[in-house]
Amino acid sequence: MKLIQKKRIAFVGAGNVAWHLAQALAAAGHEIKAVYSRSRTSREALASKLPQAQPIATPDFKDLTLDVVFISVPDAALAEVAAALKVAPGTLVVHTSGSQPLTLLQSIEGARTGVFYPLQTFSKSKSLDLAQVPLLVEAWDEDTLQQIEALARSISSQVHTVSSEARKQLHLAAVFACNFTNHLLGISQQILQEANLPEQLLQPLIEETVAKAAQQNPFAVQTGPAIRGDENVLQAHLQLLQQHPGYALLYQQLSRSIQTQAPNGDAKANQG
Repeated sequence: MKLIQKKRIAFVGAGNVAWHLAQALAAAGHEIKAVYSRSRTSREALASKLPQAQPIATPDFKDLTLDVVFISVPDAALAEVAAALKVAPGTLVVHTSGSQPLTLLQSIEGARTGVFYPLQTFSKSKSLDLAQVPLLVEAWDEDTLQQIEALARSISSQVHTVSSEARKQLHLAAVFACNFTNHLLGISQQILQEANLPEQLLQPLIEETVAKAAQQNPFAVQTGPAIRGDENVLQAHLQLLQQHPGYALLYQQLSRSIQTQAPNGDAKANQG
């Protein structure tokens, strides 16, 4: 991405999101000056990846010359961290949460505030190119919004202005698309492992399912025993899940949901 204007940045938090965002911003030419985390190990690990960053043991940034402070912490800790943060007047402070509103930053004295939410799943162990990752931004005023957008465009070509309320809906959709899907993939792998079957057998099916869902309405191309109304198969699967009652309940709930979404409510409408 083309760097519009170099920014002096600090991070509060050193988890998965901060790990990727900080390195992407540094690679784009921005100066990451400081990393704060309650965990000394975490802040030192992230700072070691950033040539100009110092790990610091306090969220007091008043004496640092900064343009932007990123708060990238778990949602449950965001309000507490924002209340403890100290910045010089006029510093831009953004949080990276998908579910929390912009208003949560109002307690930061003297700061301009906004949201900088990357719509992606992050793990420190997995490298990731942010160039095509949607970045959802928000601010109170147009000038601040333009600054956040410019910063976002320095690392991604997918920048969208989204309100706090709409972002909550998007985050909910993302939980279904990513977190729940990943959990179901974990269950499928466990079932294969217990049957002494190689996990790779499912890979072509997973890839085709995702590709098809990206091209068409997923409800319209649903296949499987639930949509066909194959009650004998459904009961046989539940028998196989007797040792996993939680999975059996989930199987039943998902099957009912699939049948509810069948065309005209008819579970046998799709024989695919």
